[in-house]
Amino acid sequence: MVIAKENSSSHHRRLTFAAFLNSDPAAEEEEKKHGGDVSNPSTSSNNNNDVRVFQRGSNASTTSGESSPNQVLSPWNQTYSPYYTDTITTPSMSPSPWNQTYTPYYKSPWIYQTRNIDDESEHGLIGTIVRQEGHVYSLAASGDLLFTGSDSKNIRVWKDLKDFAGFKSTSGLVKTIVITGDNRIFTGHQDGKIRVWRGSKRRAGGYSRVGSLPTLKEFLTKSVNPKNYVEVRRRKNVLKIRHYDAVSCLSLNEELGLLYSGSWDKTLKVWRLSDSKCLESIQAHDDAINTVAAGFDDLLFTGSADGTLKVWKRELQGKGTKHFLVNVLMKQETAVTALAVNLTAAVVYCGSSDGIVNFWEGQKFLSHGGTLRGHRMAVLCLAVAGSLVLSGGADKNICVWKRNGDGTHSCLSVLMDHVGPVKCLTAVEEAEEDGVGNRVKGDQRWIVYSGSLDKSVKVWRVKETASPAIC
Repeated sequence: MVIAKENSSSHHRRLTFAAFLNSDPAAEEEEKKHGGDVSNPSTSSNNNNDVRVFQRGSNASTTSGESSPNQVLSPWNQTYSPYYTDTITTPSMSPSPWNQTYTPYYKSPWIYQTRNIDDESEHGLIGTIVRQEGHVYSLAASGDLLFTGSDSKNIRVWKDLKDFAGFKSTSGLVKTIVITGDNRIFTGHQDGKIRVWRGSKRRAGGYSRVGSLPTLKEFLTKSVNPKNYVEVRRRKNVLKIRHYDAVSCLSLNEELGLLYSGSWDKTLKVWRLSDSKCLESIQAHDDAINTVAAGFDDLLFTGSADGTLKVWKRELQGKGTKHFLVNVLMKQETAVTALAVNLTAAVVYCGSSDGIVNFWEGQKFLSHGGTLRGHRMAVLCLAVAGSLVLSGGADKNICVWKRNGDGTHSCLSVLMDHVGPVKCLTAVEEAEEDGVGNRVKGDQRWIVYSGSLDKSVKVWRVKETASPAIC
């Protein structure tokens, strides 16, 4: 009888399912191929998919820091939470989100850093919230709550600059967020979808998705009629009430009960807030719509990569209303990238990819008021706070301008702490109280939030009464 020689390779224990999930053959093969060194892709080439200028940039994901080959670069696998100080990913953690004990909102990929400033200072940085990976594309503030959207598809909620809640969408990266007075949150996504969320009245920090635009009922009703379709390219028809490209911007007119959405599919859509019905779908521009802003006197402003700033007015037609094009304020070679409206002073500000902010004023007849030149590169976002207007640019700076009583503007400050392009801005008035808790009038101060492609949200304090600076 021949006895086979025993060797170690003849005894293999079958892998358990958990062990199988913990293994990553693709990563092991990559490690062998590159000698165990896996390089991180550069984030500098991923900044072109936020505003359409001439063509849409790459949508590749980005990472930061060094990671082991067996580690899946996902915020789901981060061991950091706001309640712990360890920010290192455990090597033995399963790469599959199915094996996680907690939801992705408990273990946050964000780190909060704070820097206190003197209360007497006119402008200054209050704090910074940093993502371990991914960029910040959208911001919205309501009272003491801050909502942030990123390329992780998550919307996180912050209260007093602490991690408060979060909700996850299955749509693409969150490009825009708006909040209504009745606690509804509308989010526009890279994949062309608009999601609707609502905060729970019973449970603090509880948010759930309550619908989408268009509603399923309206989608099914309209889809059976061929007249409700439009041809977008050869042999491709889509339903008119639905965006088929990225939803780049949203704007609310709660007084009229309307929501406006602009998209890279060149269309402007008008939604009724009461029943989420699509009232109009307008082929508004010849190229992607980058920004939309509801204005004064029932006016609506849209800016596009085609270089035009258009004015629309809502007027009665038959039994209903319709938006008509009433003016083209600007037509240029460079793209219109951002809009903001001062409703009190009846001024509309327009930022462009050439780094210039133009503004028009007047309720009955809009006339060009001048330009604000403070950026060396494209203006990516604008925000109005009282008599202040803030502009964020691809040059990593935020310019703070004040509108004076005679209609001129003075540069109060340039906020320089970001290390990447400033993608989004929002501001809320800072409450001032006397010793017994009563609201008092004083120096009007604002809390400004800025989101950047450096993976951070920075929090600033600015005053309207600050002295002008040389910008």
